[in-house]
Amino acid sequence: MVKFRFTDKIPALFRNKYILTILLFLIWIVLLDSNNLVARFREMRELNKLKNDREYYIIKIREEIRKLQELKTDNRNLEKFAREQYRMKKPDEDLYIVLTPKEDRRISRRKN
Repeated sequence: MVKFRFTDKIPALFRNKYILTILLFLIWIVLLDSNNLVARFREMRELNKLKNDREYYIIKIREEIRKLQELKTDNRNLEKFAREQYRMKKPDEDLYIVLTPKEDRRISRRKN
C-alpha cells in the first residue's frame, strides 16, 4: 500500500529549505519590513519632489534678494514699490486705484 504524505503534493522547488528561506526573506524585505521596498520607492519619490521644491525656492530667494538690493540702492524704485504695494502717496496728491474686473471680483469676495 502506498502512503501519501502532505509533502508529496508540494513541488520539489518549494521543499528545498534554501529556496524557501530565500522566498521568505524576499517577502519580508518587499512587504513586511518597516523599511520595505514600497516605502523606499515612495520616500525616494517624495525626496525628489522636495529637491525640486528646494531648487524653486532657491531661485525665488535669489530674485527677492536682487529686488531688495534694488530697493536699497535706488530711491525711485523704493518709492515705486511703496506706492504700488502699500498705496502710499504724497500729502498733496490724490490716489486713484483702477482695478481690472478680475481684481474687482477678488476684492468683493474678500469683503463678504
